[in-house]
Amino acid sequence: MSLDISISLTDSDLKLFIDGIKGAQKTVANEDEAAIIAAARKLLEQSHSSNLPDFVSTRLKHLNTMIAMVEDKGFALPDADRNNVLAALAYFASPDDLLPDNIPILGFLDDAIMIELCVRELEHEIEAYCDFRKWRDNEASRRGVDHAGLMLTRVEWAEARRAQAIERMHRNREESYASGRWAPVLFRVR
Repeated sequence: MSLDISISLTDSDLKLFIDGIKGAQKTVANEDEAAIIAAARKLLEQSHSSNLPDFVSTRLKHLNTMIAMVEDKGFALPDADRNNVLAALAYFASPDDLLPDNIPILGFLDDAIMIELCVRELEHEIEAYCDFRKWRDNEASRRGVDHAGLMLTRVEWAEARRAQAIERMHRNREESYASGRWAPVLFRVR
């Protein structure tokens, strides 16, 4: 049996999380990026050895994506976006978050809520990164190489997406011509 529980956060509730992220942003400014990532990885390792509720463990999986985003040299996350992701990771790895992680079950509750908030805030960056990884994996497969040995960049991904959009535009135009729905009057394209 499962049970759905909805949590409504008031402005004062959200302020606690906003203050937490502001503190984490200061950490990012003062701490080594590698140390932040290592601490977030340590949190993930600790969570694997804990018997966490599903509502926490499913959200913790997003940390892997956030870590990959900042470590991926090919994706080259812009500095402002990178700092936002690092602040989220710094919050999760901090022993001073709202609820200490060593409190059974509830210790990760604030982390789960914060992950949910961060994933919503970083939705577009995460979506773009997942699309980039899928494209890179497809390119590696198409070329018959391991993607680790294939250094493709975000710029190449963006160019491939631009080329796909132009090809789709031309294909749609040709389909309109072929179906007889419309024919060029002013000029011939392609």
